[in-house]
Amino acid sequence: MPSGRSRSADPNRVLTLIMGGGQGTRLFPLTRERAKPAVPLAGKYRLVDIPISNSINSGMTRIYLLTQFLSESLHRHVYGSFKFDHFSGGFVEILAAEQTHTDTSWYQGTADAVRKNLVHFRSTDFDYALILSGDQLYRMDFRTLLGQHVESEADLTVATYPVARDAAQGLGIMQIDAGRRIVRFVEKPKEAELLDDLRLDRASQARLGTEGGQDLYLASMGIYLFNRDVLFRLLDSDVADFGRHIIPAAIHSQRVFSHVFQGYWEDIGTIRSFFEANLDMTSELPRFNFFDMRAPIYTRPRFLPASKINGASIDHAVVSEGCILSHCHIAQSVVGVRSVVDIGSHITRSVILGADYYEPQESLAQNVAGGGRPRLGIGKHTRIDRAIIDKNARIGDHCVITPGGKPDTADHPLYYVRDGIVIIPKGAIVPHGTTI
Repeated sequence: MPSGRSRSADPNRVLTLIMGGGQGTRLFPLTRERAKPAVPLAGKYRLVDIPISNSINSGMTRIYLLTQFLSESLHRHVYGSFKFDHFSGGFVEILAAEQTHTDTSWYQGTADAVRKNLVHFRSTDFDYALILSGDQLYRMDFRTLLGQHVESEADLTVATYPVARDAAQGLGIMQIDAGRRIVRFVEKPKEAELLDDLRLDRASQARLGTEGGQDLYLASMGIYLFNRDVLFRLLDSDVADFGRHIIPAAIHSQRVFSHVFQGYWEDIGTIRSFFEANLDMTSELPRFNFFDMRAPIYTRPRFLPASKINGASIDHAVVSEGCILSHCHIAQSVVGVRSVVDIGSHITRSVILGADYYEPQESLAQNVAGGGRPRLGIGKHTRIDRAIIDKNARIGDHCVITPGGKPDTADHPLYYVRDGIVIIPKGAIVPHGTTI
């Protein structure tokens, strides 16, 4: 904290730093041509819209996005979505990885990404740095986090989330004292005795209001709030990552506290988690509520027409704007922007990411004249079940796409299978009559 300034919970004194992510191998092939935060979500959004919107809704409007891997579409989306007027003082700026005369390496981890951009942050007037991930689904008012951080006189506050015993084995687990100060950190504990030792005791559960009759553990959400001077001091090293290096060491040298979050939170790190998070939005009461206008999720304004439904049967589905659905059946599915689904097709438990453009009449005529290339979208009398259809795919007539009878993981020239879900990659062409 700069000398002479008392600590206050002023969101205008917070600088938000969003990690643009690495290669996103667990989300492949959705990350084959885009960064993880640019992966489409819920028909019309991108993953990166979530942390940016949470920050804006919390009054923290000075935002940097640190990017490196396949970032072109991410840059285009951010610059087309988030624009502030000249008088607000807010901004969403991109800091792409770059080589310099003194350092030719790329980002080696989250801490290294911030370290390599300290030259930009040192000249910015702020008291706190909020570090966020670009690939999580949640709604959090960071002003509550900031208020606790100031009240507890913390140097660093880590947002944590209560998880069950089986989930704890794949996460970084924190142990806290009665004042919520973190006293221990263990990465992905597996041993039964260690898990028994790390669980929240009944008194802690009562204080946190998490009583539920089961063992609970506090998992790191990858959300950190640093005092400015503490961040600069802890980054005066060569360690690569916040979660693996900076946070475990800081517990022994700084005042590190836990902010326990108990709303909906999902780390969209795998094809399975992406698929299930999207399908949950088709339920009558989704766990994540996009209809909460007290804290809206912002995204790119596309100025598309309303969707046109030509006699379709739709049951528990999310249909985005600009779609044309003709005498088809859609159930428990998400249909992305500009999707075209033709006569007689059945789509169940699937995520259709949509298209970036409408196919012009000249192209449709060329499809017929050139030997029957499928049109952009889903053709006639095609059945799709438990699949993800990436953007700009062309699925022909009389096709069948289902994971039935396939291994949980497979690579094929036309498709991929991950976590038992079929993925048709971006821009793929599935010929008429194909069975997958």
